[in-house]
Amino acid sequence: MPVVDVLDSTMYHEETGEGAPVVFLHGNPASSHLWREVLPVFGSPGRLLAPDLVGMGRSGKPDGAYRFADHARYLDAWFDALGLDRVVLVGHDWGGTLAFDLAARHPGRVRGIAFMETIVRPMSRAELSAPARERFETLRTPEGGQGALSRNDLVDAAFTRGVLSPLDEEEIAPYRAPYPDPDSRRPLLAWARSLPLDGEPADVAERLDGYRDWLATSDDVPKLLLTFDSSPTLLITEDMAAWCATHMAALEREHCGPAGHHAPEDRPEAIGAAVASWADRHGLR
Repeated sequence: MPVVDVLDSTMYHEETGEGAPVVFLHGNPASSHLWREVLPVFGSPGRLLAPDLVGMGRSGKPDGAYRFADHARYLDAWFDALGLDRVVLVGHDWGGTLAFDLAARHPGRVRGIAFMETIVRPMSRAELSAPARERFETLRTPEGGQGALSRNDLVDAAFTRGVLSPLDEEEIAPYRAPYPDPDSRRPLLAWARSLPLDGEPADVAERLDGYRDWLATSDDVPKLLLTFDSSPTLLITEDMAAWCATHMAALEREHCGPAGHHAPEDRPEAIGAAVASWADRHGLR
């Protein structure tokens, strides 16, 4: 599969099909592997692309802090390198956040956005469950950060506790493989520390606030929110879904059944079918 030179590094992506581009963006601590069972269900027509964000999966791991702005910069360069324009974006977790950010900065470049379990706005600690709040606060301490770097805990937790059906050793191996040592895990820890809680980190909170006006006024860009149930690990609760309905123009919602936060592992068929149906209704492919 293609590896593209991007700035001072490279980005890998999976690609299949022909036609209008549809880009699937993963979050933390995943890779394009997350979409392996969604893409065949979404099917044709469409040029389907699923990149590994810089520092993740099979993409290059340049020196750097791996802040939100860094990921956005490399993603922009990847779009430019492939000449992608008038795209449909499908995002999970930070992939959905990057999709909103990209669309707000390049409003003519995006035709539609489907998203699930995404960090849609800055949050307060009170909005998190007690276990989630403790986990995020621990990761921001030196001891918690060192623990996350010394072992593959972030990957293991995501795909054993962040899903309804825990992955076995063989299934989780492709997610672990890109992160064999502490240095390779730096991007994962940076993402884990980036969730904007009570205004910190300020640079990420500012970036998320920066696309709020676009979300509210972009009536010409169809948006699809996929929701799930039956899991305490869900990021988009009913309250967050209600916020989306109030603050996002041209938004539709599709409920896809029970899933954990890493929903493409639990409900790939439902996700692929829902996004395909939405895209067809709006002539997006």
